[in-house]
Amino acid sequence: MTPSRLSPRDLLAEALAGMLQRPARSALTGLGTVLGVGTFVAILGLTATASSQIDSRFNAMTATEVGVEDTTGRGDPQLAQQVPNAFPADADARAGALNGVTAAGVFWPVPLGRSTVRSAPVAGATGERIPVVAASPGMLRAAGLTLGSGRGFDDFHDGRAEQVAVVGSAMAARLGITTLESRPAVFIGDHPFTVIGIATAADRKADLLLSVVVPRRTAEKLWGPPDNAQRARMLVVTELGAARQVAGELPPALRPDHPDWLGPVPPPDPRSLRSGVTTDLDQLFLLLAAICLVIGAVGIANTTLVAVLERTGEIGLRRALGARGRHIMVQFLAESAAQGAVGGLVGTSLGTLTVVAVSALRDWTPVMSPATVAVAPLIGLVTGVLAGLYPAWRASRTEPAEALRR
Repeated sequence: MTPSRLSPRDLLAEALAGMLQRPARSALTGLGTVLGVGTFVAILGLTATASSQIDSRFNAMTATEVGVEDTTGRGDPQLAQQVPNAFPADADARAGALNGVTAAGVFWPVPLGRSTVRSAPVAGATGERIPVVAASPGMLRAAGLTLGSGRGFDDFHDGRAEQVAVVGSAMAARLGITTLESRPAVFIGDHPFTVIGIATAADRKADLLLSVVVPRRTAEKLWGPPDNAQRARMLVVTELGAARQVAGELPPALRPDHPDWLGPVPPPDPRSLRSGVTTDLDQLFLLLAAICLVIGAVGIANTTLVAVLERTGEIGLRRALGARGRHIMVQFLAESAAQGAVGGLVGTSLGTLTVVAVSALRDWTPVMSPATVAVAPLIGLVTGVLAGLYPAWRASRTEPAEALRR
């Protein structure tokens, strides 16, 4: 006898017939695979798109900012006492002389102890616990302070140790200062300071808006140099692309005698940041995609198993007409694989549309890897095959005589 055969054409026809026999159930069964594959494609596409934006939209404020720390107080308390401030008096000018530097300034929080800030010299009046920051004139430019009224202090005020101050708008409101026409003053402890400017915004060091900023030499004259708890720091603003080079040149330029007293803090490498963003997103959302695929696989397996139980008579008739067990197994595997493949195709389309839609809303350029689009439908196909293994195996073990009696 000629052995029975099941051609690929017949196999495909049977698989499609099995799916279309109950289209609503097949659609609900494939929904898990659609969600899993769609999430997989959307995640990889969005992470690739977001990563590409880091190169083009890397925060210019961070990329052009270099910090310099006074490190003399680390590990040598005696040296810290001998050198309370490692920054020279002309630190702003020395840093500004370097190529690529646009602004630079030194600052530190003034240790006030129990002293408070108040707007009236009334004995016993309760003042506000407002931070006071000592800053060189270059610090106001480096921080990019926007003055709503008045002006900032300059080298003249700093050189003469004038008792003037720049106050953030929120702090000015707390102190009852609404205008500079009356030449208002604030009292830091018992020392009066004329408010010459009210800052409304800052490009960097936004905490300055919550402080009273006074000239550096004035703070040294009244309260002494920085203490060991909070050493002075320097903020340097550079041109785009020059930050890391400037960071290496700053210590010897500021202190050629002891460059080790100063520690530069260059901006982070955007490539490392991009890698970190991509890794975090991949690990978080690919887990979600895997969960959706597992749910889809369970749905396909359950539906295929129910179909095997419902079609026991059909299986018995096919076996009686000459179909072998492997033919039955291949038939049900083809049906589950078809469901997975269709779910993979639909999921790939939805995932790609999601990437395009999000990119359009965010005004980004969508980035999709061709490998992702090519592999995603195969993932759905493999999911369907794996989900249908047990039901197909069970169908192949059905005895013809027993199946026909049911």
